[in-house]
Amino acid sequence: MAAVQVAGSLPGGQQRQAPREPPPEQGNGFRCLSARLRALRPDDSSSARTEIHLLFDQLISENYSEGGGVAPEDVSTLLVQACRLVPPNQNHLVSKVSQLIHHLLNRLQVIVDEQNLDFLLAYTISAIQQCSSWTHVEVLQALAALVYCNGSKCQKYLPDLLGKSGLLMKLSDSSQSDPEVRRAAVHCMANLCLSVPGQPYLEEPYQNICFQAFLTTLQSPKSSDMDDITFCMLLQNALKGIQSLLNGGKMKLTQTDELGALLAVLKNRKKKSKVKPKKTQQGEDEEEEEPSGEREAASVTGSGRANLREGSPQCPPSAGVQSLPFNGSGAAGKERASSPLSSSSWKRVSSSESDYSDAEGGMQSKMRSYQAKVRQGALACFLSTIKSIEKKVLYGYWSAFVPDTPELGSPQSVSLMTLTLKDPSPKTRACALQVLSAILEGSKQFLSVAEDTSDHRRAFTPFSVMIASSIRELHRCLLLALVAESSSQTLTQIIKCLANLVSNSPYNRLKLSLLTKVWNQIKPYLRHKDVNVRVSSLTLLGAVVSTHAPLPEVQLLLQQPCSSGLSNSNSATPHLSPADWWKKGSSGPFLEETSVSSPKGSSEPCWLIRLCISIVVLPKEDSCSGGDAASAAGSTYEPSPMRLEALQVLAHLARGYFSMAQVYLMELGEVICKCMGEADPSIQLHGAKLLEEVGTGLIQQYKRDSSVAPDQRVPVTLVVMFWTMMLNGPLPRALQNSEHPTLQASACDALSSILPEAFSSLPSDRQILCITLLLGLNDSKNRLVKAATSRALGVYVLFPCLRQDVIFVADTANAILMSLQDKSLNVRAKAAWSLGNLTDTLIVNMETPDPSFQEEFSGLLLLKMLRSAIEASKDKDKVKSNAVRALGNLLHFLQPSHIQKPRFAEIIEESLQALISTVLTEAAMKVRWNACYALGNVFKNPALPLGTAPWTSQAYNALTSVVTSCKNFKVRIRSATALSIPGKREHYGSVDQYAQIWNALVTALQKSEDTTDFLEFKYCASLRTQICQALIHLLSLASTSDLPSIKETLELNGDMIQSYILQFLKSGAEGDDTGAPHSPQERDQMVKTALEHISSVQALTGDTAKRAIMGFLEDTLTIYFDSGSQVALIGLTHR
Repeated sequence: MAAVQVAGSLPGGQQRQAPREPPPEQGNGFRCLSARLRALRPDDSSSARTEIHLLFDQLISENYSEGGGVAPEDVSTLLVQACRLVPPNQNHLVSKVSQLIHHLLNRLQVIVDEQNLDFLLAYTISAIQQCSSWTHVEVLQALAALVYCNGSKCQKYLPDLLGKSGLLMKLSDSSQSDPEVRRAAVHCMANLCLSVPGQPYLEEPYQNICFQAFLTTLQSPKSSDMDDITFCMLLQNALKGIQSLLNGGKMKLTQTDELGALLAVLKNRKKKSKVKPKKTQQGEDEEEEEPSGEREAASVTGSGRANLREGSPQCPPSAGVQSLPFNGSGAAGKERASSPLSSSSWKRVSSSESDYSDAEGGMQSKMRSYQAKVRQGALACFLSTIKSIEKKVLYGYWSAFVPDTPELGSPQSVSLMTLTLKDPSPKTRACALQVLSAILEGSKQFLSVAEDTSDHRRAFTPFSVMIASSIRELHRCLLLALVAESSSQTLTQIIKCLANLVSNSPYNRLKLSLLTKVWNQIKPYLRHKDVNVRVSSLTLLGAVVSTHAPLPEVQLLLQQPCSSGLSNSNSATPHLSPADWWKKGSSGPFLEETSVSSPKGSSEPCWLIRLCISIVVLPKEDSCSGGDAASAAGSTYEPSPMRLEALQVLAHLARGYFSMAQVYLMELGEVICKCMGEADPSIQLHGAKLLEEVGTGLIQQYKRDSSVAPDQRVPVTLVVMFWTMMLNGPLPRALQNSEHPTLQASACDALSSILPEAFSSLPSDRQILCITLLLGLNDSKNRLVKAATSRALGVYVLFPCLRQDVIFVADTANAILMSLQDKSLNVRAKAAWSLGNLTDTLIVNMETPDPSFQEEFSGLLLLKMLRSAIEASKDKDKVKSNAVRALGNLLHFLQPSHIQKPRFAEIIEESLQALISTVLTEAAMKVRWNACYALGNVFKNPALPLGTAPWTSQAYNALTSVVTSCKNFKVRIRSATALSIPGKREHYGSVDQYAQIWNALVTALQKSEDTTDFLEFKYCASLRTQICQALIHLLSLASTSDLPSIKETLELNGDMIQSYILQFLKSGAEGDDTGAPHSPQERDQMVKTALEHISSVQALTGDTAKRAIMGFLEDTLTIYFDSGSQVALIGLTHR
């Protein structure tokens, strides 16, 4: 019956293998028999039936290889002719023709065309209806072969097969008396669900019918008349069917009950099985078992091995396997399950010690194999389920599959880790690890709630502590599995799973030592004989040094003596060599500093950096590379995956732990040069990425807000030496390598990471080389290169030594404007960012005492930039946000000589309308923030007719609308800042306009806590601070005509305004970046200035507004100066 599985095992679209024997001979045999068959006519005589029998037997016994010279259409035609010769009520002939269909389609890997499929399906359905039940298994096998990858072409017959009274529904029901028929029917349904890429899926109603049938099959217990192997095959078919629906059919488990039922099937409680302890060290005893693909665990019942169930140490897929004995005998299984388990029971039983005959032993081995396949099928199905549902839904079931306490053998504690630690099959253990990796992938946000840094002594366990316990238990179990595993493939999966766990765990919220344990246990595997294990070990170390970097715990680990942990060889890793294995002979001048015979515990600043450099640049050792299939013949270096991973680890270290990487700056420079000079593009690319990270690390050190002390920074002279080495090396060649545009783009990114202070000290020919290369590459036809070049030019235009060079700025502007017209959104987005930077440079130059730059900069180019920025402000949000920033800067930069020219009047009006519409539009908040910022920049230009131009009221109306109603508080803060920028009363326009701005700010102050978004609350204080500053600024500019409207507002809301101004005076800005004064003296001086201004305003006779406003300000200052504590503020609320 095993042949039934052949059809289901062929992946769709698999290429045919070459025939093993000459195709002509095979084709001739088939053609001869086919011709004889075609010559026959339907005849019910005994001799005719005998002849047909013989022909069918010959066709079945013919020696075929896949595709052996036989055309698929010929096979289909022959099968149709065979069915025409056999009436559907002839039991024996129907059985034989069914065997022929099954054999030919599977053997020759033929998928029947739609026309012939229609006839053959009708025939097989009719045969099932008319023939005796003993033929049903063979007919169903034929049907399964016919519908394989043909589900979408069977629409006409789906009601007959899958309808309420459909054949497959009846035959697959648990009430079906013949277990083989039931298994074959489920197999047919699984093949129906198998879809081919590019073809329609099974219709949704039928998908749901099949899903429920498979689920019911998995939930049903094994019937007494069904043998164990048939039951295993039944479960396999049901699991394959669900997997096909989830993968190829794109079925979505949107119903909670469906998902819950499926997950319960994949992991269900089985209270009768007992979990037995497993040896911690698998070591040598398992080495004998591994080649056969399994480790024997005779003490655990078959149900435990065949299912993904809580209550068993493995992953049972169904409730029904509970009666499956693991060793082929129910009684024996139960007896063994209830007896204590000694450590020797995990060993392979020798023939002399065994109580079973050879036949029984063979049957046990076969049973173990089938049960392992069921577990693997359940895990594969689980993996498909994970990929078909949202992560937030999956994490609702976290505790059902991930342990949060040590598994001590209680039925309630069984999880995926139980399979990883206890399953005898390496393939099953690898599958369980793949599932766990899929769960952990992208779990950073979910796991970020974990916390166990303090002891929780409460009556309940907080969710954060439970998740932290899960993380700790995963670390413990995976490290146990690491030590115990002997299969290289499974070992690789364990390490990859650990890397996923490390990448997503919030170690800054967890107790120390977790990473230390991982670090110390993985170091020996860097010398493993299998290259995949070595590569994954480096990946894990890369995850450690990149997670939440820099972590103090990792900093200490990196500073460990070079030999620490490397000599911890054990029985699980007998191939490890001594700790100094990577200290090889020097391969270049930069390696000569380190003695080859460094004593144990030598003061190597960072052993991991030295290790990675050695892997990249030094020749491989035969002792660890002899078994590497990945290493190219004749290659003198480590296999490419090892070198690439080492370069990635170096990049992670440069990003997160630059203080250690900087010690090796010149050595890293030579490593980069060597990599970028090699022929392998992937090595070159990773070299360029490393250069970018090193360059970025140097820039971070020299930023104004850097916490690195000046004497701890890399000296500029050394940085100049480093970049001179790069520019004299292979970097320029990589920039010009048009055959590899990805490398060109990475080289551009690397070139943009040069330290500005170092660039100005480079030889002039190297500076010119950089600029020339970038300006030249801007004409590239490749979008990746063009985007990277546009960004690099945007970086260079900010360099102090270049920004006053009118020719360079103009050339850069023209290049950026050209990129703004590109079809690629990514190119336009980078160009818009660079245009924003370029206009920032214009503003910086405008603030210098020397006016020559403004005078020499082309007015025509300014017009072009304004037009391009206006067009870009209508683009996608990624482009628009920087386009409006550029517009604000350009309008700020315009000189009186520009504004007076008629050709500028229209473009200024268009620019302002673009900004105003962007402020009011429902765009991304970043876009609106930048638009408010841009209007604030416009208000800084005294040459613009602010206050008298028609656009003035439109600009103020837009800003007041945003400050009172925008959902995002950061945008409100920026609009309030813009409203406080004009420096003269006439800039605010008419009395009505001034009053509108004043009232809008008061309203905004009232609504400063009105938000439904919890994330906005942290900006409340900053918003109030900025609004208070704007109100005080308006008071300091108020005219006589403005006072009545101010007085009216104070009469209505004076207490509220005064309380917030007092808060402003006492606390000021709380962590905002709005530019509000921070010192108490500056804050109270603003109020005093406003008071002095109001007192100097000449009031109209009989007008009490001036006195009221002065009284308000005096009262505010008195309360502020008199209160030494918060008492005054509390009393204020009772006044």
